[in-house]
Amino acid sequence: MSRRVLSLIVVVLSGGVSSLPVLFAADAPPPASGALEPGFISMFNGRDLTGWEGMPGWWRVEDGTITSESTAEKPCPRAHYLMWRGGKPSDFDLRLEFRLVGGNSGIQFRSRELPDWDTSGYQADIEDGEQWTGCLFEHTRGGVAMRGEHVVIAPDGSRTVTAIGDPAALLKKVRKHEWNTYRIVARGPEITLEINGEVMARATDRQEGLAAASGVIALQMHPGPPMKIQFRNLRLKRLSPPDRE
Repeated sequence: MSRRVLSLIVVVLSGGVSSLPVLFAADAPPPASGALEPGFISMFNGRDLTGWEGMPGWWRVEDGTITSESTAEKPCPRAHYLMWRGGKPSDFDLRLEFRLVGGNSGIQFRSRELPDWDTSGYQADIEDGEQWTGCLFEHTRGGVAMRGEHVVIAPDGSRTVTAIGDPAALLKKVRKHEWNTYRIVARGPEITLEINGEVMARATDRQEGLAAASGVIALQMHPGPPMKIQFRNLRLKRLSPPDRE
């Protein structure tokens, strides 16, 4: 007898239904996002990869999540990305949930799409480690703003760094190997990264030739040791540019 059927029998015999979600929690897929917040659009239908494109054989939908996984038998040869085909937003509020076991991943935004499922640009970083989660990475410059920093970058590339939190304390807000929320707000030169409601990093980027104003959104699969990354409840709200207020 399956655990799902056994759980149903337990509920019926007990004469109650209030414990039903708990009894089914082990078998049930992740909860749906429900009603979207005002102004947001859904980026993922929870059933298939309609609206997304990536390297064949590496991305799938599993229990209502966008999933990519490497194993010892199937190592990831290089970084590659699942591209969202819903546009190249400039100013936006992007929200999602992620779960990472092993390795590294991230969310590209305002990025350039390159051949062979590659990108270059800003990344909201995720790592099953202590350094990169909650940091703003960029392929040309590396760490633009590390966790606990507000970095102001002048047109000539000079930086002013202000502490906005303790990196170790902020990392403790991230639930290792469990579901976490990521929020990316990009508006003009201002970029803010939040995880589980905590501001992780901020950047004010005005560097000539490198500060990007728009571009693709994509999800990263990273080379290295075996890992599994999952995303769900992806939604986006386009914002008006700051100079239009």
